[in-house]
Amino acid sequence: MLEQRYRWKNKHLREHVAVIDGKLAPTMLLKNARYLNQIFQKWITANIWIYDDRIVYVGNNLPQNMSGCEVVDCTNLTLVPGYIEPHAHPFRLYNPLSLAAYASQFGTTTMINDNLWLFLHLDKKKAFSFLREMRQIPSTMYWWSRFDSETEIKDEEVTFSHSHVKSWLEHDAVLQGGELTGWPKLLDGDDMMLHWIQEAKRMRKKIEGHFPGASEKTLAKMTLLGADSDHEAINGEEVYNRLMQGYTVPLRYSSIRPDLSNLLDEIHELGIDRYDKFILTTDGSSAEFYEQGIIDNMIKIAIEKGVPVIDAYNMATINVARHYNIEYLHGNIATGRIANINFLTDEHNPTPVSVLAKGKWVKRDGVINRDGYKLSSADEFDMHPLQIDWELSLEDLQFSMPVGIVMENAVITKPYSLSIDVSGDQLNSKDECFFMFVDRYGKWRINTIIKGFAENLSGLASSFTHTGDIVLIGKDKHDMLKAFERMKEIGGGIVMAEDGEIVKEISLTLRGLVSKKPVEELIDEQKDFVSYMQEKGYRYADPFQTLLFFSATHLPYIRITPVGMYEVKKKMVLFPTIMR
Repeated sequence: MLEQRYRWKNKHLREHVAVIDGKLAPTMLLKNARYLNQIFQKWITANIWIYDDRIVYVGNNLPQNMSGCEVVDCTNLTLVPGYIEPHAHPFRLYNPLSLAAYASQFGTTTMINDNLWLFLHLDKKKAFSFLREMRQIPSTMYWWSRFDSETEIKDEEVTFSHSHVKSWLEHDAVLQGGELTGWPKLLDGDDMMLHWIQEAKRMRKKIEGHFPGASEKTLAKMTLLGADSDHEAINGEEVYNRLMQGYTVPLRYSSIRPDLSNLLDEIHELGIDRYDKFILTTDGSSAEFYEQGIIDNMIKIAIEKGVPVIDAYNMATINVARHYNIEYLHGNIATGRIANINFLTDEHNPTPVSVLAKGKWVKRDGVINRDGYKLSSADEFDMHPLQIDWELSLEDLQFSMPVGIVMENAVITKPYSLSIDVSGDQLNSKDECFFMFVDRYGKWRINTIIKGFAENLSGLASSFTHTGDIVLIGKDKHDMLKAFERMKEIGGGIVMAEDGEIVKEISLTLRGLVSKKPVEELIDEQKDFVSYMQEKGYRYADPFQTLLFFSATHLPYIRITPVGMYEVKKKMVLFPTIMR
């Protein structure tokens, strides 16, 4: 197990040196390569030697030994380091493997990933086996260690025990603690969370915040308690305040918050013209949003908004590597680094025509190669279809709660007083639907009304939720039950029913939460689902994020959680779940 802590074994390091001495040939030579040199902040032409997954030399010399070496003439190409996504949520219908494979074709070859899904749904041994397996793919996958569930669950102190969190923090694939969605508890005196932050700092790992709307005073407090970065700035003033408190600031362009263009405009209006503390993130966007690209698309937007070209690439590469203390492996094209290299037609077009990830071609002259993106059976990691061995009946769909929830936007919900008759099997009001949240094991439920989700949605069932429990929404109880039964049959997913017939479905066969399908197929399915939902009166851009975040307490104001209807700011349960 000890050897897993080293990126290369001693014998590999000796081989790398032997290449320089001419005793071994490099596996690949990139000749006449015009590349971004981030030491000099210039474009320089050199020869780049690669041995297996590592850059072993960059300079004017050519190898003495060329036996079996693949030679690539890079004349008329521009080379930049592989892009780094510093804040990925790799379980948003897609899975980490499918997302990594898809992202690599756009030049994003390193991802720093949320571990919450693994933390909540797999035991530690299975989760760590999965992390070890992911090391074998061409992309590089790092992880966070969460400190809270981002919702209200029973016995959270057992799930997030000290030993469990600490074992994640100690894992060499984990680069940071956070994101700190539970920061109000920290400010209120949660010393266990503070201890975990202290442990992360002791290990020279970062702490990422999640501080939407935080005041300058709160930002200062969180810096003192250990926060190093925060991605929740939504305007130039909030960016400025975070910079003033010493934060690295991820600029966000996501399916919920496509803010990058406006952020850059407002940053420039404030006279900010240094970019060393900025990095770029898409913050777990929907598959459909990624059709236009990933970090490459953000670099393009930055260049269009007047960011100097080299700075734009730095925000996607070296700035991230420096922040996470992995510059010795990532973020630049230099001797000793992992061979993650993007080949561009020119520096103004950041979407690569060819991509090397760990020295392997994952894209060559526009042709995608996904041979390396394979795992052994998902069942090995307990990623099997959702198995529901209990029934729902009309008796479960009784709605008597005096308070409903109203949607302010795609993810924010507030309470409102009910004034309609909810006793029948159908709702006739324009934009109100029955809403049921039920335990995936069938042990509890909570029923209310949701306003503003859809106008004529008959029945929807979804196992795609933050907690993995099940949401039923619709105007017709019979169609809600029909959708639920079909969701059971397919092992989890999102299913819609009308007039007693199934009309749409997205199968999520990995524990009912994520799909095995390639991202390209999910894009088509998501487009179809979004179109259907908008026909039914859903008024926002991303219904998947809506379904996901109904139970997520890092967002205001009212959330439907496994303990009941929860008021986030007051930290109290308004109405508890009902045992079945």
